[in-house]
Formats: sequence, C-alpha cells, structure tokens
Amino acid sequence: MMTQILPVILSGGSGSRLWPLSRQLTPKQFLPLTGELSMLQVTLERLRGLNTAVPQLICNEQHRFIAAEQLRQMGLEQANILLEPVGRNTAPAIALAALQACNEHADPILLVLPADHLIKDVPAFEASIQSALPLAHAGKLVTFGIVPTHPETGYGYIEQGETTGAGGFSVKRFVEKPDLETAREYLTHGGYLWNSGLFMFHAKRYLQELERYRPDILAACRAALAGSTRDMHFTRVDESAFMACPDDSIDYAVMEKTANAVVVPLNAGWSDIGSWTALWEVSDKDDQGNVFTGDVLNQQSRNTYVHANSRLVAAVGLDDLVIVETPDAVLVAHKKNVQEVKHIVEQLKSSSRTEHINQRTVYRPWGLYECVANGHHYQVKRITVKPGAKLSVQMHRHRAEHWIVVSGTARVTNGEQTYLIGENQSTYIPIGQVHALENPGLTPLELIEVQSGSYLGEDDIVRFEDKYGRL
Repeated sequence: MMTQILPVILSGGSGSRLWPLSRQLTPKQFLPLTGELSMLQVTLERLRGLNTAVPQLICNEQHRFIAAEQLRQMGLEQANILLEPVGRNTAPAIALAALQACNEHADPILLVLPADHLIKDVPAFEASIQSALPLAHAGKLVTFGIVPTHPETGYGYIEQGETTGAGGFSVKRFVEKPDLETAREYLTHGGYLWNSGLFMFHAKRYLQELERYRPDILAACRAALAGSTRDMHFTRVDESAFMACPDDSIDYAVMEKTANAVVVPLNAGWSDIGSWTALWEVSDKDDQGNVFTGDVLNQQSRNTYVHANSRLVAAVGLDDLVIVETPDAVLVAHKKNVQEVKHIVEQLKSSSRTEHINQRTVYRPWGLYECVANGHHYQVKRITVKPGAKLSVQMHRHRAEHWIVVSGTARVTNGEQTYLIGENQSTYIPIGQVHALENPGLTPLELIEVQSGSYLGEDDIVRFEDKYGRL
C-alpha cells in the first residue's frame, strides 16, 4: 500500500521580480502565469496522482482570503491554512507545519513544496517522490536536486556524494550561487544539482534535527503555535511569539548541518519562475521566439515577451524585450536586466507609492472588489458579494457611498433602517452613517459603488461587527 503523504505548501513569497503583475497583496503564487490556474493551484493539481492527505498551506496573514478562495476553487475548502503574522523564512514555517502535523496526524511524512514553482513533467515528479519515500521512512531528510540543463548563476547547487541505493545520494555539500565559469565546471563535472527548495521527511525527524541545531527556532515556533487561535479554516499563531523567532532558511538551519541529508535527482522540467526571462523561457513561443499574452499585435519583433492585461499592446521591431501592461503600470525591460525589476519595487516603496501593493482586483472573505476609476475626491468600484455573505457593520469618517445594484438582491443596513434593493435600484450612505451590506440571495450580488469624500483610503473603516473576525 502506498504511504500517504502530507503536502506542506509554502506560499509566503512576495514575487517582486514579477512586478507589475505580482504585487504585495497578490504575489506570483496566486497568479495564472502558465495557464488558467494560478501557480498555487497548479502545485495542488500536481499532487492528484499521489496518495496525499489534505494539504497544509502556510501563507502570510495578508493573503488569507485569496488563498482560501483558490483552495475553494480546487475543492479543498477544508484545508487548514497556517497564517504567519510576519515572514521568518522557511525553517520556522516548516517547523510550524511539522508541529501542527504531529498534533493532528501523529508523525506523517511531509512533502514540502513552494507554491510558485513550475514542473512540466508530472510523471517524472511523481517517480522522484516515490524514490524518496523509502529514504524518508529511514529517517533521512530528503531534498530534491534539479538536474541542470545549462550553467546557471541564479541557483545554489548541491554536490552529490555516495549513492544511497534507493535512487538518492548523500549530500556532500551545499554550494552558494556560483559565477559563470564555476557553473560551467559543475555542468561538465556532472555531480552537481540545482537546489530546488523541495523536501521530504518525517515531521518528528525534522523537529529532532531542528532542536539539535536551532533549538531557539523550535522553541519560538512551539510558543507561537501553543498560543494560536482557530478562525474558520485559518490557524493564527501567536504574533508576539512568532515575531521573536529568528529568521533562517531550512538550508542554513538544518540541511547544511545534519548528517542525514540526502538528495534525489529531479529531471522534470522545473523552474522557479524567478523572473520575466524565466517565464519567457518556459512558455510556448511563436516562430520568432515571441511569447504574447492578451491583446497583442506584432510587427517584426523577435524573442520578446508581451503581457497585455487590460488593453491593446502593439509591438514593432522589438528584440529581447519584456513588456508587461497592467491598468496602473507598464514595465519595459531588456531580458538581460529583468532581475533589476526588484529595485523598481524598492523605489515605489521608498517614495510611498502604492503600485507595488494592490492589483485592481482585491479579494475579501465576502467576495471581491475591483477599482474601476478614481480621481480627485471620488472612486468607483465594482463589488461582488458571495451568496449568504455579509460585509462588516461599519462607518466611514471621510466618505459617502452610493450603491447601484447591477444583479442580484442586496440587504442594506443604513443607520436604523434595513431594506432590500434589487437590480437597477440604488441607495445612499452618508458620511458617518453606520451601515452594512449583505447578499441574502442564492446568486452573486454585483453592484457599483461610488465613493466621494476628502479621503478614500481603505483604512477609513470603523468596524462594529464582523463575521470574519476583522475587528
């Protein structure tokens, strides 16, 4: 009988190198970069051929609603989501998952997967997982090394040691990102693999090694989980305890120190989609080497990536460029310079701009909203409320709101009044009025909201009641 595996999906990255599609509140793991499914959903779909338990997802507090919605779309609404109040790297994140797993599943085998990696050859991936199982059962800490296809300076490497006899090799050493000449030597030598960030081991085995080498991390994670609270399918760890946890990767904290590290080669068309060039490399291209997504017209362009999100983009005579269009920002970069995109994000942060934070569409537990237009003292949103969902009872100090129902029925609380409005009807919420919006129907409620006032920021909300615990 095949051993059941507990997948642990790490979904805490920010993906700044893929700006302007990837934003702080919608990083790359939640974006459909390689098809109709998001990277997170593709990762979950990849597990269907394995005998796995319901996955454990770890993500940032800010991403809880979009993560929950994408799990729901995959039929995994029962999956637990561990929420990190702050990022503390992979060693603490995996420790939280391992401690939680031991509480709920005795001592399962964890399969740790980043949510934002691409693996094209799923059967090869499944075969590597099966090769790793006996090693994990034997108490080894397994990492998966990617068989290199070219000299790469953007990845760390793993040098293979002696064969384990079960499809794996002992880890001789971990190597930092090399220069180009060294990377070429590694490729010629043949005993080096790219460090993938994929792992497999018994939960208790990882905790034992963490306690040996980084007891401070384990103690902080135990305290954080002991003080956790459950909210629907979310587990919120204690914020103060977790903030005191050291920041360290599993590689530095455990894998480079333990004598029980083994590596299983993985040759499955892997990419971490770490840049726009990496996405261009793994995408299907036309005869001129171009990758076009969205409404794109081309004349005599070659080896170019164009993503048109909201309007027509015309490309004329381009070569080796990346163009990414979104409603509020356009990126134009040479492919050899795409790693510098992260510095643009830093400029946005330092200048107190917002184009690195939000996309136009923002997910909430009750549904979503999309910013349609904004100007001096006004903003227009398209709001979708799920059947049976209710926004918080709230008020605004600086803005009034007009609601126009496009489809469905809205139950409106407006001060002391509660009433229904249907399609083509509207209502007005004055500044300072306590109000709420609810969808009592069986179909999604869609409405247009027009905000007007001296300040329109999302932080101008005073909540009095909220079924989702956001007080």
